[in-house]
Amino acid sequence: MIQPASLAIRDSHDDDLGAIQAIYAHHVRHGGGSFELEPPDLVEMMRRRADVMRNGFPYLVAVSKTDGRERVLGYAYVNFFRLRPAYRFTVENSIYVDPAAQRSGVGKRLLNELIARCEAAGLRQMVAVIGDSRNTGSIGLHAACGFRFAGVLRSTGWKFDSWLDTVLMQRELGAGDRSAPDSPQAAYPRQ
Repeated sequence: MIQPASLAIRDSHDDDLGAIQAIYAHHVRHGGGSFELEPPDLVEMMRRRADVMRNGFPYLVAVSKTDGRERVLGYAYVNFFRLRPAYRFTVENSIYVDPAAQRSGVGKRLLNELIARCEAAGLRQMVAVIGDSRNTGSIGLHAACGFRFAGVLRSTGWKFDSWLDTVLMQRELGAGDRSAPDSPQAAYPRQ
C-alpha cells in the first residue's frame, strides 16, 4: 500500500517518460480505458507530452519517495477538448495509474491537483472521455472529484473482440458558466 506521506505530485520531467510509457502500455494492452490497440513507443509518448507542454497545459506525475528514490505511480494531463477557438476554456483530461498503485488515492491526488492548476489558469470546464462504460474505477474517480455524468456514446470502440462504450463526464472549473472569462481573448492556446 502507498503511504500518503511518501506520495508527491509534481510536474513531469523527461526522465519520467519511460515509466509513463510503461503505465500507459499496460492500460492499452489490458484495459478499455484507452481505445488504442497497440501501445505507442517512447518516442511517440515524448511527442505527445511535448504537445501538451507546448500548449501550456500541466502534465503531472505522482511519485512515491523511498530511500531518496522516486517511483512514478501515475500521471495526468489536460489538452484541448477541441481546437476551435470557442472551446479555449474547456480541456479534456487523461489520467493513468500504475496497476500496483490503483485504489490507493494516487488517482484522486493527481486529478485534484490537475483541477486546481486548470482553475488557476482560468479554465472553466474539464471533460473526461472515459473508454468503456465498465471502467468503474475511472468513472468513480471522476465522480469523487466532482465530475457529473454527461452521457454515453454506445458501442463506439471495438477492442478485445467486443464493442465498448464511451462515457462522458464533465466538471465545472472555477466560476464555470456563471460569468464571462476574466479575459475572453486569453487563456489557451499558448502557441
